[in-house]
Amino acid sequence: MISTKGRYALRVMLDLAKQDPYERTPLKDIAARQEISKKYLEIIVKDMVTGGLITGTSGKGGGYMLTRRPEKYTIGEIIELMEGTLSPVACLADKHYKCPRKRKCETLSLWKEYDELVHDFFYQKKLSDLI
Repeated sequence: MISTKGRYALRVMLDLAKQDPYERTPLKDIAARQEISKKYLEIIVKDMVTGGLITGTSGKGGGYMLTRRPEKYTIGEIIELMEGTLSPVACLADKHYKCPRKRKCETLSLWKEYDELVHDFFYQKKLSDLI
C-alpha cells in the first residue's frame, strides 16, 4: 500500500508542475491548495529536496520548484523515493538478499511478473501525464 507520504509527495509534485517554472512556490500555498498540513509537508519536501526531485529556498521569496520539466519525472521515481521499493517480496526488493529457496521456489515467477507489472506501470507514467 502506498502511504500518505507517497501520495502527498505526488500531489506536491503536481502542484509545483502547474506553477510558473521560474518562480519558487511557498509551502504554505501548496499546503492550502492541497489541503494538507504544512507541518507534515515540511517533512515530505525535505526528503524530496534530498532526493533531488525539487529545490527549496527559505526566507523572503523562498519556496520550492521542480528541478526538471514535468515530462522528465516518472511517477515510479517519485513514489519509490518516498516509499522505498515497490517490490512485493524481499528476494526481488534486495539484489543481495540470499533466499535459500530461490532455486526451488514455485512462486518466484508469479512475484517477478507482478513486480514487473507494477514497475512498468509507474515508470511509464510521467508527471506531465497527470496534469
